[in-house]
Order: sequence, then structure tokens, then C-alpha cells
Amino acid sequence: MFELDEPKYLLTLALIPIFGALFFLHIWWKKKEQQKFATAFLFEKLVPNYSNGKIWIKFTLWILAIVFLAIALVNPKIGTKMETIKREGIDIVFAIDVSKSMLAEDIAPNRLEKSKQLVSQIMSQLQTDRIGMVAYAGSAFPVLPLTSDYNAARMFLQSMNPTMISTQGTSIDEAIEQSSNYFDQGNATNKLVVLISDGEDHSDNVETALETALTKKIKILTIGVGTDNGGPIPVKEKGQNIGFIRDKNDEVVITKLNQSILENIGNKTKGGYILGNNTKEVVEYVTKKIATIEKTERESTQMTDFQSQYQWFLAIAFFLILIDVFLLERKTSLLAKWNLFNDKPVKR
Repeated sequence: MFELDEPKYLLTLALIPIFGALFFLHIWWKKKEQQKFATAFLFEKLVPNYSNGKIWIKFTLWILAIVFLAIALVNPKIGTKMETIKREGIDIVFAIDVSKSMLAEDIAPNRLEKSKQLVSQIMSQLQTDRIGMVAYAGSAFPVLPLTSDYNAARMFLQSMNPTMISTQGTSIDEAIEQSSNYFDQGNATNKLVVLISDGEDHSDNVETALETALTKKIKILTIGVGTDNGGPIPVKEKGQNIGFIRDKNDEVVITKLNQSILENIGNKTKGGYILGNNTKEVVEYVTKKIATIEKTERESTQMTDFQSQYQWFLAIAFFLILIDVFLLERKTSLLAKWNLFNDKPVKR
């Protein structure tokens, strides 16, 4: 098994077509200048040992050298053995409200983007915990299964938006139930759900969902995003605000933060609640809460003892450059004998 240490350096291969274009431009210019100086027959007489083919060999050597240098910079590594790694951590599911009310801009830039910022900052404090993600509005949708790949998690996090779920509204009970399904009943790993919402809830089964969570020994830490005064929900087209969502009486809908339901959920499951408007305070609070939860040791098998292989490709690149340095553009007796490049005398 192998891995690429710095795959970004593969972009250096983009230099090849640039060098190719410059090379062909140079060949064209050189022939044009030679024609000004002498005819092809006369040039052959004046410079009998000049080889047109050698310049192509030198160009090929440089292209190959660039390829091998690029591979050396990427530094491919080869794993030599499988090893069982023991780590301690907990399982965390982030349940994020993506209903249209989360587009309200009473918290800059809006409630949903603020929620993403909070989750991203919390993830930055994690190391050995597995994380999953659930998006919910009128229904809940599993976004990311439990994983230790935080980079993938960030990618999925940024893609979350209200269009993910066609059913609008806010069903916190479905968010809790969906998050609870992430955890294996027989798994001894401690479980935490971090539920982020403005607290607006249009469901009637929150208490039932909480009983299920308590049965599975799941703690739910809730974060409220929004303000008590609330704000309208903008309607945008091509990034421009064209108005606000209105009710059936054509009145602008004002969505307000409902802290009481979020506090109730956090208190009942012994997870806790915090207002999410101050990022630093939220990250510190959640980090401390996670630190108080007992970590469970688990095993995972992975390829280890990766050895860098860049030196081989670097050596080949330098060898090719060295050949180019000692390779003259005049004909050699061996190549002249083989006539690989059809360097025949020009007839008048």
C-alpha cells in the first residue's frame, strides 16, 4: 500500500506543456534564422556535424526529469506492515438545523453559516473521536456516518443547506431519532449528540425521542443560534436579497430563538445547553464537556511504517539532467552510423 505525502506538487506537471510550447517556438525561430543565414544545403556544408536529432533527445531528457522531480516532490510512501492501533475517544454526532429559519441574519452572516463555523471550530479541537453528521428540517437526513476523517467531515459540512431537505419546518424529534440510530446499542463507546438549532420546533414527539436517547445512554448537548428579538427570513435570487418570507396574511415572518426547548433537551439528557452567538465561548464550553466524558479504548487496523521513496525519483531526475549536460548537439559516430534521426546530406 502506498500514499502520497504532498499531492499538491503534482501541479508541477503543468509545466510540461508550457516547456513544450516554448521548445517548438524555439525550433521554429531557429529554422527561420538559419534560412536567413544560408540554404539548407550550404548549412549542411558549413556545419557538417550538427545533429537535428540531438536537440529532441535533450528536450525529452528534460521532460522526463521534470516528471521524476514532480514525483520526488510528491514523495510517495510505501507501507510495509499492518498494525493494530489503539485509540481512546467517544462518538459524536452533529445534528444541524438546515430549515429556512436558519437563514435569518439576526446573527452574522446568518444562523446556518454561524452553525457551520461552530461545528468546524469544535472539530478542530478533536483528535481521536469519531464524528457523524445529520441535517434536519421537517425531516432528518443522514449526511455523514461515523468517521475519523475530519477533512471529509468539513467538506460535507460546507455543503449543508436548506435545499437538502424538501420537507420544511423543524422536527427536532426526528433529528434526535436519526442521530440516535448512528450509535450501536451494544457498543460501549460513550455517545454524544451536539444539536444546533434556533429552537423552533413543529413536532409533538420530542419527549418520546428523548426517552429513546436516554435508553441508549446518549447525552445531547444543545447550542442555540439566534436572538430573542429574532429577524426576518430573506429570499435571495442570484445572491441578491429580493424580499422576505411572508405568512398567509402577507406579513413578514419573524423567526425568534426558542431557548427553552433547547435547555430542556440539554438538561434532561445531562448534556448541557449554551447560547451559540459567541464562537470562542461555545468552543470552550463544548470542549470542556467532551473532556468530562469518559473515553473508550477502541482498536483499528491500518498500514504503518510508511517509508519515503522520493530519493529514487530524485536520483533519476538528476541522472537525466547529468546526461543532458554531457550530451552535445553535434553528431557522434555511433548515432551517425545508426542514423536514428535520418540526418542525411541535403541534395541541391
